[in-house]
Amino acid sequence: MRELRAVVPFLAPYRWAYAAGLLLVVVSNFFTTLGPRFLQRGVDALAGGAPPGAVREAALLLLAAAALGGVARFGMRQLLNSGSRRVETDLRAALFRHLERLSAAFYDRYTVGDLMARTTNDLLAVRMVAGPGLMYLVDTVTRALLIGPAMLAISPALTGLALLPLIGLPVVMTILGGRIHRRSEAIQAQFAEMTTHVHENLSGARIVRAYRQEAPESARFGSLSEEYGRRNVALARAQGLFHPLLALLGGLGTAIVLGYGGALVLQGRVSVGEFVAFGVYLAMLLWPMIALGWVINLLQRGEASMARVNQVFRESPAVPLPARPVALPPAGRGRRLAFEAVWFRYPAAEDRGWVLQDVSFSVEAGRSLAVVGPTGAGKSALVELVSRTYDPERGRITLDGVDLRNLGAADLRSAVGFVPQETFLFNATLRENLLLGAPDDGRLDEALAVAQLTDTVAGLPQGLDTVIGERGVTLSGGQKQRAAIARALVQDPPVFVLDDSLSAVDAHTEAAILAGLRGALAGRTSLVVSHRLAAVRDADEILVLDGGIVVERGTHGELLAREGRYWQLLRRQQLEEELEEVGGERGAGSGEQ
Repeated sequence: MRELRAVVPFLAPYRWAYAAGLLLVVVSNFFTTLGPRFLQRGVDALAGGAPPGAVREAALLLLAAAALGGVARFGMRQLLNSGSRRVETDLRAALFRHLERLSAAFYDRYTVGDLMARTTNDLLAVRMVAGPGLMYLVDTVTRALLIGPAMLAISPALTGLALLPLIGLPVVMTILGGRIHRRSEAIQAQFAEMTTHVHENLSGARIVRAYRQEAPESARFGSLSEEYGRRNVALARAQGLFHPLLALLGGLGTAIVLGYGGALVLQGRVSVGEFVAFGVYLAMLLWPMIALGWVINLLQRGEASMARVNQVFRESPAVPLPARPVALPPAGRGRRLAFEAVWFRYPAAEDRGWVLQDVSFSVEAGRSLAVVGPTGAGKSALVELVSRTYDPERGRITLDGVDLRNLGAADLRSAVGFVPQETFLFNATLRENLLLGAPDDGRLDEALAVAQLTDTVAGLPQGLDTVIGERGVTLSGGQKQRAAIARALVQDPPVFVLDDSLSAVDAHTEAAILAGLRGALAGRTSLVVSHRLAAVRDADEILVLDGGIVVERGTHGELLAREGRYWQLLRRQQLEEELEEVGGERGAGSGEQ
């Protein structure tokens, strides 16, 4: 149960509730085990011709013991089951906080469906250990400790013979416990795969329908679901053996009591009342045996689930925060950004080689740098390093001379405004998506104007207070990109990074946005990546990447004069645009005819 030790710190805040609940477990069993003793007194009173008052007294004591035991059991359930719910809540919150801290390299290795399974299904199995499992484990042990001496007091020989069949219990638990553990792990893994499939299909429902993949995807889900069911049935078989085997062992004990115990009664060595009480004690001991099998099942499943949760907890951020962050020096509207001999490759794809190789450059405060290059040149990797999505493997990146790895998270995020290629929007209002914690102090209207979103907002049913749906489904691709630009502008960062953030915008709107950005970014440091070279011609300097290496740098005019890689990229783009225009004209001409 090594993995379940990680739950102990989460029990600590509720230790008094757990202590009271476990105490009530003992109290309830104390009163419950008094019942057979009072029953014995009443039966012996009847058999011995005692006055009715003695029988009535025994009946009242039996009723009182049952009532007090019932109240204690109610209390123990309330305390321990509610405590386990709180432990589950705290554990889930801690897991979520930890997931929020983990870097992109972690999410490159784990699917969303797998993580959802760990935060839901796995934590449910852990809660069952922290609540019902713990409660019934203590209940079983306590009842056995109280009933054992009572049975021995009646007849040591009968007790030994009645409990003899229980010797096989450890063997049953050892064999079936291992099977349950392995099959529980297999179930959780299958549940994660099934959840991933569902998540992908719900997120990509439009693509599934557009390519008529409903039937294949349904068949795939059916296959995953059938496998999930098959693994659950296999677990149920293993679990199902517990109860019959325990019932068999208990039945053998009951048969011994009837045979040998009956002989003791006939010999006068045991009274009728003691014989009845002994039978009730044995029956009361059978339930803990069955409950113990159920508890073993819970422990095995909880152990398997907690192992999966601990696997996430053991993950550390590939982009760790400094223990003693360095503060950025006071600065104006912009900051100096510098790459110093930076080498980088993605952690999940190290075998594919370097994405960036010995990249060095600097952008002075208030200046602009554009980065261009063919597909796969390393442009996106470069801007991801600026936002510290990843860290370079060699070299360093600095802001005003301070290594990004020495900056606190708050300082870095407030210093760098990042607009990624793929815009993510939350299922909230447009206003909430654009502000994301920034004050609504009037900057939002300016950002909307720069991003050419003013008319779009005016056309929404509730304007900025319109809920835009999951991932901004009610907005077009271009509108999402413009929303991302506005969101970054509202944060008012000194360093502004755009990673091909106008790819879904038409040329006219792009020109308007670029004109607005020139004014909005005046005095800021800006790093712009674009596959449209027309968008970068006004940058103070242009960097040309190819194969992760800086092959050219200079202004637009200087690079054209060299007729090197930049000139080749520009000529190719111009030819592609001309071909598109000719194709469009031919299509229009054929339509007129």
